Amino acid sequence: MNHEPLTLYKLIILYMLDHVDFPLTSAQVSDFLLEKEYTNFLTLQQAISELTDASLITTHSIGNRTHLMITVEGKNTLSFFEDNIGETIKKEILNYLGLNEAALRNEVSVTGEYYKSTSGEYEARLAAREKNVKLIEITLSVPTRESAAAICDNWQRKNQEIYQFLVGQLF
Repeated sequence: MNHEPLTLYKLIILYMLDHVDFPLTSAQVSDFLLEKEYTNFLTLQQAISELTDASLITTHSIGNRTHLMITVEGKNTLSFFEDNIGETIKKEILNYLGLNEAALRNEVSVTGEYYKSTSGEYEARLAAREKNVKLIEITLSVPTRESAAAICDNWQRKNQEIYQFLVGQLF
C-alpha cells in the first residue's frame, strides 16, 4: 500500500482536531472525509488507529461514540507537516467546521449511555457539558433495555428543552 495518501489522511485528521476546542467523534471526522471522497472507511479507521498508537491523538469511548482529541505530540507533528496539506483541503476543513460547529459541539457535549445495573434494571446516564463544565448529569433506572435506549435517543434530541425545564422548575 502507498503510505503517502495515508499520511495525508492522518494530517487531515490532526488538522481538523487542532481547529476545534472540543473533541470530535470518529463519526464526525468520517463524515467529512467520506463525504469529500478523500478515502474509504477502512483506510480512515487505519489512520485513526495509527494516530492513536503513535500518541498523536487520544480516544475516549462514551456510549457508542469514540471521541478524538489531538495531543501535544499531535500538535507538534502537525506543525512540522501542515504544509503537506493542500490549501484547498484546508479551506474545505475550515468551511466544514465553521458551518457545522454548533451541531458538532452539541453532538459531543451531550451524552447518553445505558447499562444493566447490579439490580437487574437498566440505567440511562445522561449528561450535558459545555467547555468541559458538566451542566447536568442524570441517571434514570428503567425496567427494560428498550426504555433505556429510547431515553438516551430522546435525550440527544430534547436535552436543551429538558435542561431549561429543570432549571425553570428548580430556581
